[in-house]
Order: sequence, then structure tokens, then C-alpha cells
Amino acid sequence: MSDETENAPKLYAAREPIFPRRVNGKFRSLKWWLMGFTLGIYYLVPWLRWDRGPSLPDQAVLIDLANRRFYFFWIEIWPHEFYFIAGLLIMAGLGLFLFTSALGRVWCGYACPQTVWTDLFILVERWVEGDRNARIRLWKQKYSLRKWRLRITKWLIWLLIALGTGGAWVFYFADAPTLLVDIFTGNAAFAAYVAIGILTATTFIFGGFMREQICTYACPWPRIQAAMMDEETLTVGYREWRGEPRGKLQKGKVDKQNGDCIDCMACVNVCPVGIDIRDGQQLECITCGLCIDACDDIMTKIGRPRGLIDYLAFTDEPWERSGNAPRPIWRHVARPRTILYTALWSLVGLALVVALFIRTDIDIKVSPVRNPTFITLSDGTIRNVYDIRLRNMKGDEREFALSTTGDYPLKIEIQGSEGLSVIAGADEITAIRVYLSSPKDSEAAQLEVSQVRIWLEDVESGNRAYADTVFNGTGN
Repeated sequence: MSDETENAPKLYAAREPIFPRRVNGKFRSLKWWLMGFTLGIYYLVPWLRWDRGPSLPDQAVLIDLANRRFYFFWIEIWPHEFYFIAGLLIMAGLGLFLFTSALGRVWCGYACPQTVWTDLFILVERWVEGDRNARIRLWKQKYSLRKWRLRITKWLIWLLIALGTGGAWVFYFADAPTLLVDIFTGNAAFAAYVAIGILTATTFIFGGFMREQICTYACPWPRIQAAMMDEETLTVGYREWRGEPRGKLQKGKVDKQNGDCIDCMACVNVCPVGIDIRDGQQLECITCGLCIDACDDIMTKIGRPRGLIDYLAFTDEPWERSGNAPRPIWRHVARPRTILYTALWSLVGLALVVALFIRTDIDIKVSPVRNPTFITLSDGTIRNVYDIRLRNMKGDEREFALSTTGDYPLKIEIQGSEGLSVIAGADEITAIRVYLSSPKDSEAAQLEVSQVRIWLEDVESGNRAYADTVFNGTGN
């Protein structure tokens, strides 16, 4: 039994560390630009100001959970307008489907937060410990004073980046300058410290120590993406029909039997997930394009055509094997599936824009008081009671007038007010109680139910909103 146990295959393998080599090229430059752009947005946006008036917050982007509001520059989203958030999520999903269908895991390779922060952490690692060969030597060395110094320096910088990441996130949920002072003075909410701690820990661990494991094992997208791809999807691939058979390049000798690949391993050494792209399409590949930059650089140095590793579709192999020139990218991208995704994405976006511009700044909700359904006054007048909520979505205090229309004329009264108007605070929901009455001999009082519409009018602008309800009579 012990021999069988010893010889059984291991179900767990320790992570092999990956030390990507520095590379230059168009895809690496694109990743640097996108890293700067996305990190700039993430860290700087909470500090942007937007004047909405004296009664509203002046933070340009704010998720105000306490008041159940979402502010995005000039746009304010209320809880009842959650369909805007749902629409944006649908657009994000369709956008991910579109880019995956056209270019494979391009989101993973360039804009995914895990990729962006991993790139940043690798940059720090390279700056502190050196490039690939130096880091490999350091990894194999026994711990010494120098090794501890380099490791602790690297970890401290990682920790500062992770702390800034966690801190920046909470600034989206409260006024950033005020919260910053509260955090350092110990006056911030306990939830803020918890959120910062969790995000700091996850950023530090995921970006520093787990890296490609998050992409390969934790993220579900590598397993879902196959449903979004087809034979025309562009993804990073190796032109095996041009590169094989491989052969080492010997100075002064030309071996016409070998392909263009000289087996230099440059593509493997720069890969952030540690795969060999020449083995074909793999689950781990995030299509970052760094292997393309590395291979193109080698091809240029040895005087052979670039593009041995490139963005390719499955249909490119038989096409190019037949002696045809590579097809332009647009021939792969512009096809029924991507056109459908683009159309759906555009329709959802257009619907959101139209909904944003046609929405009103005022709203009214009417809830009849059902117990009792009506009250008979001393003179026989039939009265119904209603709880009304007025929503003023403007940034200043407004006066609103109430009126009714319906099957029969009704008298309207506002509890606690002599007139038919009410003051609603800026960006607030105001609750009032309203009475509708009808004389005992009127048709409205004698019918069991009659329809009525309650109107809300902004006295200053003239904008109107309404809600339909019923007036309950005796039914005699």
C-alpha cells in the first residue's frame, strides 16, 4: 500500500515562478499607454470636482450609498433608475463579447485590472532586482543580506501600490478630500478601513505572488471565451507552416531546409504566463502580444520577414499555405457575429441616451390609504386619504402645485397646508398626505370606484408629472 501511495501521481504541483524578460515593441508600448491611462482614471477620478449647486456633492464621480445616489459628472442616477446601471452592465457584457469574438482575450491582455496591476508589479520587480537573468539568479541564491534587502524593498513598494489601490477605491463612495483626512485622523467609518485592508491584501497577493494563476485558475473567462470565438477570431498564433522545422542559426551558414524559427526562446522568455506560443492555442494565453514583439525583433536582426508570431485566425493557415498573402485584419473583424454584437451594443447605448434625455426632473408616487378605503364626514362628504411622495431631482428647492383630473370633479387638500402647493427640498423625496373629497350626492361619492389622476406641477418651470389612482365611494 505504501509503494502504491508513493508512486501515485501528485494532484498538486507547486507554482513554477515566471520571470518575464523586458521587451520593446508596438504591443509593449500599447500596454504601457493603456496602463497609464487606466491607472490614471482609477486614481485621479475621485478627486475631480463638478459643481452641482450648494445642496449637492461636488465630487464628479460619486457612489453615495447613504443617500442612494450615483453621480457621474452632470448625470445623477436615482434608485428607481437602476435600469441605467443595468443597461451599462449589458453594454459591458456585449462589449466583452464583441472584443473576444474579434480579437480573442484582448481584454485580458491589455485592460483587465489583474493584468494592469501585474504589469505594474513586474515593472517594480525589474527595477529593484534586475531583468530576467538577474531575477533568476537571485531566486536560486540562498537568502543573504542583499537578497533580503532587495526582497523587502520590492515588497514595500508593492505594499504601497496595493495600499494606494485600496485607498483609491473607497474614495468613490465618499467625498475624497474629507475621507482622506478622516482616514489619517482615525475618524473614518470602520467599513472604510475594512475595505482598504481587503483590497490592499488582494492586490498585494494577486499582483505580486499569484499573477498568472488568477488568470488561469480563478478567472472563469478563459473557459467561457470559446463560446465567443470561431475560426475567424484573431488571436496570437505561430505561423508553423513558415517557422518549421526549427534550427539554430549558425553564423555564416544558411540552412535552406530549416524554417524561419531559430529556436531562440525569445517568445517564451517574455511571456507573462510562461507558455510557448509555438505549441498552439492554449488556455493560459492572454493574447498580450509581447511574444510578437520579441519574435519580430529577432526576425529583424537575422534579416527574415516579421510576423512569424502574429495575430492570426484558424482560417489563415490554409489560405497562406496556398501561397496567398496574409489577409487584412478587417476581413476577420467585419463578419456577421461581430456586426451583430456591435448593433446590439449600439442599440442599448442609444436607448440609454434617449432615456437619459427624456426623463423628467420631477416624479410623483401615490399610495391610497386602504384602511379604511373612505371616510364619511359629519355632513356626508366622502373623503379618501392618500400618501404621496414627491421626487425633486433638481439641485435647488422647488415649489410644486397639486391638482386633479378624472371622471368627476374632486376637492383636493394637503394636510398641514392651507393652499395646494408644497415645498420640496433640493434633490429630495418629500412625503405628504393628501385628501380628496366629494359631496355625498355626487356621482363620485355614490359610485364604488372612479378613476382620478393627480397632477404635480413645478411652479417655476411648468414641468408636470402625474400618477393615476382611484377614488372609492359608497357604491350605493
